[in-house]
Amino acid sequence: MNRYLKVLFTIALVAAIAACATFYQKTYQVQSSIAKGQFVKADRMLANDTKWSQNNNRVLYYMNRGVVAYMMGDYRKSIDFLNQADYYIEDYSKQFGWEALSLISNPMVKPYRPEDFEAIMVHFYKALDFIALNDLEGALVEARRINIRLQQINDKYKDHKNKYQRDAFAHNLIGMIYDAAKDYNNAFIAYRNALEVYEDDYSELFGMGAPEQLKKDLLRTAKLTGFDDEVIRYENQFNMKAPELPEKNHGELLLFWLNGMGPVKSEWNITITNYGFSNGFVTLGNPELGLNYSYHSSHLSSRERAAFKDLSFFSVAFPRYIERKPLFSTGMVSYNDTTITFEKAEDINKIAFQCLHDRMVRELGNALLRVATKKAMEELANNENENLGTIVSIVNTLTERADTRNWQSLPHSVSYARISLPEGEHFVDLQFTGKNSDSSSIRVEIEPEQTTFYTFHTMNSTEMY
Repeated sequence: MNRYLKVLFTIALVAAIAACATFYQKTYQVQSSIAKGQFVKADRMLANDTKWSQNNNRVLYYMNRGVVAYMMGDYRKSIDFLNQADYYIEDYSKQFGWEALSLISNPMVKPYRPEDFEAIMVHFYKALDFIALNDLEGALVEARRINIRLQQINDKYKDHKNKYQRDAFAHNLIGMIYDAAKDYNNAFIAYRNALEVYEDDYSELFGMGAPEQLKKDLLRTAKLTGFDDEVIRYENQFNMKAPELPEKNHGELLLFWLNGMGPVKSEWNITITNYGFSNGFVTLGNPELGLNYSYHSSHLSSRERAAFKDLSFFSVAFPRYIERKPLFSTGMVSYNDTTITFEKAEDINKIAFQCLHDRMVRELGNALLRVATKKAMEELANNENENLGTIVSIVNTLTERADTRNWQSLPHSVSYARISLPEGEHFVDLQFTGKNSDSSSIRVEIEPEQTTFYTFHTMNSTEMY
């Protein structure tokens, strides 16, 4: 009995201490430095925290170091860190010891498994790194891997696949890279694929239509490729004329605007109703959330069935996202008398919410199994000793926590703008408005008939705590 109590309290102590604060609260100093643009400070804090790179959060450690290195302009180091993160994502496999412990504690005791969209964003940042290094082939490989990885992820799910199965911005980015390499045929195909995903998927899931710039790029590359019938078809579909081709002494400036900071995870407790046993099945759910889960009672031991029999309601902890709303809602690019508005191409915030919802539906059964196991332990302990049963009940309450870890240095959204400029050095003005307003000037060097990529990040967003 004493040995059992010792093990029980050890589990409770480790899990309760680890889970009482959210991951956002635990890593606030690092995240705050990133949000304020203090990248050298954030990099130093990450580098000095050797435990983070060795514990269950190591994949998050390398993700954050990759973003910070990118922001500091150290693109080779960023690629190295993101390759490490990618390695741990690829190598992730269930460790049954951790799985067993998580059943009687909570998921925070396991190595962090990134959300599906987080695994995708690793390739997005690597593509940006390669673009900054003027390695268009490397960038193309990473952009392609976005949709390949999405397909691989969803192929693993037999039921309740992610609704986010294709990435429109990845196709758009592929088109931009081919476009910059003057491979207009493949650029046209990629832009056309992007248009399809925006219209078929993103419009319904995220309330996003295709950017006007994408339509212009599609028409321009169709014109450059000599696809006259396609030009006419898309001119009629978009109700716009194909743009004039740039002058010979002009180049293109393609600006990416990474706005705000992505969401952070918090915890909420869902009340689950036990609808009882019928025809060998037990049904549990939450009618307000439209959640229902049934599984055959043969999966339950006799003790678990007994634990469920008199159970009407119980609470299950799940993670949920809290949006950090950007303080800027509109961005504009100005040069001389020309002003172009940034257009949103990827809403990372909405993708995050959708992926977590889809995962919650998939993993409801596992969460209920975890609670059932705890209830069975409580029932077993009660049968042996009433005081022990009370202790187990307290332990169960302490350890019923959600996994609130997530990649917190991602942007809220990605927007872009394309502007044609004469060759030479230019200072381009950027204006941002919303709850706050700000302006900046960037220096770019334009080469004739070449595309110059530039990324600008405004991290102004609301605080969570």
